[in-house]
This record gives sequence, structure tokens and C-alpha cells, in this order.
Amino acid sequence: MGKIRLNNIRVHSNHGCLKEEMLIGSDYRVDLEVDADLTKPSKSDKLNETVDYVHLNNIVKDEMATRSNLLEHVAQRIIDRILSEISQVTHVEVIVSKINPPIGGDVESVAVVLNAQR
Repeated sequence: MGKIRLNNIRVHSNHGCLKEEMLIGSDYRVDLEVDADLTKPSKSDKLNETVDYVHLNNIVKDEMATRSNLLEHVAQRIIDRILSEISQVTHVEVIVSKINPPIGGDVESVAVVLNAQR
């Protein structure tokens, strides 16, 4: 087994329940970790035998571009796409963080962490 991590994927999107969030948007950070059997590609050096992190990044960018009220919803959509599109993945953890959230305090970020396995 092995892990592939994509750290600090930065995007600007319009998630949230407040009208301002829907119109202006916010900055987000996504961290992603997937488990897969990496034994074969570690020996063969062939991209088609591993989990392509470009594909993972594109899934994250696509789903972050689709507006949701809740971070939980967008995180679950990312998980669902990864598990449906990349058969080698056995476990996914996704962390979606809203940077500088409008919650009436000095808070760097809020985050939702979701996990799923096949």
C-alpha cells in the first residue's frame, strides 16, 4: 500500500450560506490524501499503473468550482468523484478549509475533514 497527498491546493470559490459569500467568494485550501497499492508503479515507473495526481487535482478544482452552501457537501462530492473515477483508490481523506471565515472573530480558517473507503 501507499499514500498520495496533495497539500495546500488553493482555490477561490463561492461556497457558503451568506449572500456575500455567494457573490464575492472566499479563499479555500484543500488537502487530499488517498491510499492505493503503489507496489506495481513503484517498480514499473509507468504513469498508467498509478493514481495520477493531475487527475486528483482536476477533480478538486472542478468540485470546488461548483457552489455549495456547506463545506461538508463539497468535500463529499470530491470523495464521491475520486472513488467513482479512480479504481485504484481504497481510502480518501479530504480537508476543505475556508480561509479567514466570516464568523465574527479572528480565526485563520475553519475546516471540514471527511474520510471514506472502498
